[in-house]
Amino acid sequence: MQMSSTDARFSNAVAALYQDLLVPLIFAPYAADLAARLALLRPASVLELAAGTGAVTRELAARLPAGVHIVATDLNEAMLAVARAQGTARPVAWRQADAMALPFEDASFDAVVCQFGAMFFPDRAHAFAEARRVLRPGGTLLFNVWDRIETNDFAWVVSEVVAGLFPDDPPRFMADLPHGYFSAEVIARDLALAGFAQPPIIETVTATSRADTARRAALAYCQGTPMRGEIEARDGTRLDEATAAATAALAARFGAGPVAGRIQALVVQVAR
Repeated sequence: MQMSSTDARFSNAVAALYQDLLVPLIFAPYAADLAARLALLRPASVLELAAGTGAVTRELAARLPAGVHIVATDLNEAMLAVARAQGTARPVAWRQADAMALPFEDASFDAVVCQFGAMFFPDRAHAFAEARRVLRPGGTLLFNVWDRIETNDFAWVVSEVVAGLFPDDPPRFMADLPHGYFSAEVIARDLALAGFAQPPIIETVTATSRADTARRAALAYCQGTPMRGEIEARDGTRLDEATAAATAALAARFGAGPVAGRIQALVVQVAR
């Protein structure tokens, strides 16, 4: 995941929880979706931005032919350390890099892919322009972003409960950042500003998020995302309380045993 001013909030502890809890909960279905779409393009070289702990990278390494060169980047070294430790089906190149200033030459890749990172770019049009710069003519930028928070069940329930614990200063991370870049019109505008002449193809993709227990889903959101830092910044003693409140709310809505809820994202594809 590509962060900027929030990058420091992805500590080693949060990165590990992100991989163990959030990747299977919400990221794995979309990682498989992106990799399948990219495989149809038959690229010879792929650059991944905001690779996080490597959910998409592992899918790419498993699905793309062995001769395809894969470079996976992220700004956050703690996330990359977890990704490297997870490993891939075949070697890939891991590199710390900022999507706002990519350390690659012009026209270096056939495809640039990014899973749930564009929301965090401090200047999205500039980041898209960097992606366009390193794409070869005819290459493809493929990325996804979360739809509005109300269309993502677990995130919505947890955010509302945690906000209720701090009514004077409710945490806004989930709604403002991961779920804050969902307008197809705004995305198309930013891509045009970046120099993409072709209109993007934007598709809404709905999937199901599953967890063994409501507590596991609550842990994922409260302690495996920067929401954790928001809670601790308001009251360092209330993280467990917030997690318990989120657990109770999820169990009340989705059941005490295994839980399942809707997740929804936009998948964007645009040619250089």
